Amino acid sequence: MEKLKALLRQYREAILYLVFGVLTTAVNYLIYLPCLNWFHMPASVSNAVAWVVAVAFAFLTNKPFVFQSHDWSAKAVWPELVKFAGCRVGSGLLETAILFVTVDCLSWNGNWMKVITSVLVVILNYIGSKLLVFRKN
Repeated sequence: MEKLKALLRQYREAILYLVFGVLTTAVNYLIYLPCLNWFHMPASVSNAVAWVVAVAFAFLTNKPFVFQSHDWSAKAVWPELVKFAGCRVGSGLLETAILFVTVDCLSWNGNWMKVITSVLVVILNYIGSKLLVFRKN
């Protein structure tokens, strides 16, 4: 039991990032899928709408729970938010571009392509958050 606790402590950040990453992905899909399948919006537009909501959710959860950043003063939040959104813009643009080409242009399945691109986005977002946004001084 002690070994398990030690492992959980050692990998706490990665585990929590994974948990909140799954929740952020769920939020993203809860917006993307209806936009794509019910409202018949292009995949790239559906993704852009879902991205905005998911990034807001991710920031509000990653800041305190994953990266243990508890200073909510404007002086602390604004630089983190700008860097966080900036990192997410890069991965969001990449994801949207992939969906545009594969789904909007090539007519591949938008549901499956979203799943495939999500894996890439989660990895890129973790690296950006860890190295650029919430790094320890």
